[in-house]
Amino acid sequence: MSSVPGLYAVGMTDKQQTQRNKNQAQGEPVISLVTEGGMLAELLYDSAEGKTGFAVWRNGKCEFKNTVTVAGQAYCPYSPGNNILKHKVVLLPSDVQDYGSDDSLIREIEAFLDRYVDLSPEFKRLTCRYILLTWLHDRFNELPYLRLRGDYGTGKTRFLLVVGALCYKPIFANGASTISPLFHLLDAFKGTLILDEADFRFSDEKADMIKILNAGNVRGIPILRTMMTNKKEFDPRAFSVFGPKIIAGRGRYEDPALESRCITEETAPKKLRPDIPLNLPGDYEREALTLRNKLLMYRFRNFHTTSIDPALANPEIDNRLNQIYLPLLSVARDPLVQAEIASRQRQGQKDLAAGRCPSMDIQVLEITRHLIADRPLPLKEIADAFQVKYGETYPAVVSSRAIGSLLRTRFNLRTSKSHGNYALPVSEQAKLRQLFIRHGLISVDDASSDDDIRIIPLENGELGEADMMPTIH
Repeated sequence: MSSVPGLYAVGMTDKQQTQRNKNQAQGEPVISLVTEGGMLAELLYDSAEGKTGFAVWRNGKCEFKNTVTVAGQAYCPYSPGNNILKHKVVLLPSDVQDYGSDDSLIREIEAFLDRYVDLSPEFKRLTCRYILLTWLHDRFNELPYLRLRGDYGTGKTRFLLVVGALCYKPIFANGASTISPLFHLLDAFKGTLILDEADFRFSDEKADMIKILNAGNVRGIPILRTMMTNKKEFDPRAFSVFGPKIIAGRGRYEDPALESRCITEETAPKKLRPDIPLNLPGDYEREALTLRNKLLMYRFRNFHTTSIDPALANPEIDNRLNQIYLPLLSVARDPLVQAEIASRQRQGQKDLAAGRCPSMDIQVLEITRHLIADRPLPLKEIADAFQVKYGETYPAVVSSRAIGSLLRTRFNLRTSKSHGNYALPVSEQAKLRQLFIRHGLISVDDASSDDDIRIIPLENGELGEADMMPTIH
């Protein structure tokens, strides 16, 4: 099982494992261990030899063991006869292999992707870093999801198979999967969910799948499931569903919060690149296994040195989007790739803004954005300009009182009297600027100074069509 010089692999046949499991002294079966002392242990599965065992990383060295003891508790590997392993529902490394430099490993992964899927260079680079993120995901508290969205026949399933084969403990499922075993799989393996046909409507089971996606990107938010003891006693259990997820579907999710968790690549029908095989060849699984073995070494080498780089946070981006993207940005390291990921983050901000507010709310903000100046802004000015631009859309005149109520209740802005009339005070301009950015009325790229929200004063009380256009790039 070993290909690292100086390491000796110890494995168990299925028969040996069965006998060992009968001996309670051998301990509890586990897939992975991370101890406070810095030890990592990962389950290896060699299907050709019918063996399982642990790769153990401690103090910069790797060794293979049949059992691991932590604080007096013994742990043993899963049996090689386990159906989850035998039927490739979850894929594991079979060994630990050296790979040279991180750059060399990245080139190998990109070459593998190139052989079997047709991706744009930018999305290929992003996908490669997401694969790396899956192997270090438990160093972070929030995670993004990687999603392909498009119609049937646009290569989504091929993408899931190829990319999933390189991820950390990939768990393959689809939207029609029975939910109960999926909860158990995610809780036990703590790997990467590879989910096809992830379009969910009108089904309790699918609603449960949505719960997995809603709770699964943040550490420490388990899902409670009703369980019964043999004596029919009510005994609810908490299942951890935290982990990376790669999903494919045809449409948007109705929940904007779930949408915001996804880094999305749109797919469309196109002619298959002539050098990409129609069917995955026999060498494909062997190549994927070799890369998983190298990626396990990547996990061992980088686990304790990987953390969030707060300098990569964009102050003009929603806190939630920063939390979601920072792990991927931190793992990427390459400045070019980081810039490409940041560009997708900014687009995610714009998409989120587009679906965040009812149209009237956005219209009022838009009008305010074009009237703001170094003075209190009377609510009547906003109401009058709103009537000029949008009055015909509404059955009744929108009064300054209604404008003030909307600004206070919808956007938490303060109004005060100025020269006998209610107005937005100058002190609210910093908050307004953040609102303009948040809702896509100021470009995140250009919103670096107060000058970005200064507009030429209105002439004759009217707004021209050009003046009313938001500066979204």
